Amino acid sequence: MDRYKIGKIVNAVGLKGEVKVYNYSDYKERFEEIETVFVEETEYRIMNARYMKDVAILKLEGVEDRNGAEALKEKDLYIPEEMLRILPEDTYYIKDLIGIKVTDSNGKYVGMISDVLKNNAQDLYEIELENKKKFLLPAVEEFVLNINMEEKTMQVKLIEGLMDL
Repeated sequence: MDRYKIGKIVNAVGLKGEVKVYNYSDYKERFEEIETVFVEETEYRIMNARYMKDVAILKLEGVEDRNGAEALKEKDLYIPEEMLRILPEDTYYIKDLIGIKVTDSNGKYVGMISDVLKNNAQDLYEIELENKKKFLLPAVEEFVLNINMEEKTMQVKLIEGLMDL
């Protein structure tokens, strides 16, 4: 069974076993739609989900006190593939973008997406060149001209100096 990382427990909250979760999704209410999550190999039922700014506060079944919550600190949360949301058009999972071939507006090979960094303003595509150097490309219309998931390609507009940063 493939599982996908959806967040990270960053701290304990209060004395009743709640955990603070940094959500990797741009849809923070996601935790209200799923019944269970995996923390490493252990499955936990979500008893309650609430939110403080950009983080989720979860009450997991079996985590009864602060000590139990602190024991989960710095651990990742996963869900099985069948629990992934169907995304709107022109929205992609990071797992699907990694490895996509990147070409410039003339069709010349630039490199491959090696990572996607979540940023407050917009996501950043980390593109690895053939010489193994990397540069960051903002994931915005001005730079990303086309993404073809069937062909696993992305066409981008490069401006002078962008690949030198």
